[in-house]
Amino acid sequence: MKSIVVTGGSGKAGRAVVRDLVDHGYTVLNVDVAPPRENLCPFLKIDLTDYGQTVEALREADAVVHLAAIPAPGLTSDQVTFDINTRSTYNIFSAAALLRLQRVVWASSETTLGLPFDVPPLYAPIDEDHPLMPQSTYALSKVVGEEMARHFSRWSGMPIIGLRFSNIMEPHDYARFASYQADPMLRKWNLWSYVDARDVAQSVRLSLTANIQGAEAFIIASADSLMERTNADLMAEVFPGVPIKAGTGDHDTLLSVDKARRMLGYQPGRWWRTP
Repeated sequence: MKSIVVTGGSGKAGRAVVRDLVDHGYTVLNVDVAPPRENLCPFLKIDLTDYGQTVEALREADAVVHLAAIPAPGLTSDQVTFDINTRSTYNIFSAAALLRLQRVVWASSETTLGLPFDVPPLYAPIDEDHPLMPQSTYALSKVVGEEMARHFSRWSGMPIIGLRFSNIMEPHDYARFASYQADPMLRKWNLWSYVDARDVAQSVRLSLTANIQGAEAFIIASADSLMERTNADLMAEVFPGVPIKAGTGDHDTLLSVDKARRMLGYQPGRWWRTP
């Protein structure tokens, strides 16, 4: 598996993924509506909501990494967000199955878990057994994408791996973390979690070769929280009564990456404390 199409390769996650795959010897095509900042690989501008264009973009690929989407709630209308995200994801899954690609790796989201947690989580750290509780149309589009993944995988036999990325950070973003420390409510919306873009890239590359059958979803976060206060203090103040699992360290991520570690070999190695 050497020829990879990366949709959304010009975005924050996409830039890191393209660079990492190129550095590891993959032949990469960046498919996006916006040109990249750096010419790391060939670029093709297409509209993934058009099925014919999507098929053409994937025709020579062994696998596809689907990162293209409206990336967050509130950037456009709910209707447009849902339409673009679900239609482009459907087209990617359908075209990949039609062309018998070896697998799909795609960007789901931490938002599927209940962000911004105005309704408290059932427990922490949250893992993949926690019920999905989308609280925005954006999150709903990702939940629908996960169900579509199960459908297309059952139908085609193709592995489809969804990565529920936490809030993606590049090294320059860590300078902001000091401003979060005084008020735990500023970042309670995702349980004080984040993920370095370089670890995003690692998780994608591992997903391309991991021994996975069917459709699976994985939380992808850093190993630690972005707060100096302990998890016990934060949870007691912001989510009193929500149990913390035994063995959780003072600064361990509250979006568990245990499944990704176990099944993908994911080892988050970038932290804001030692960037």
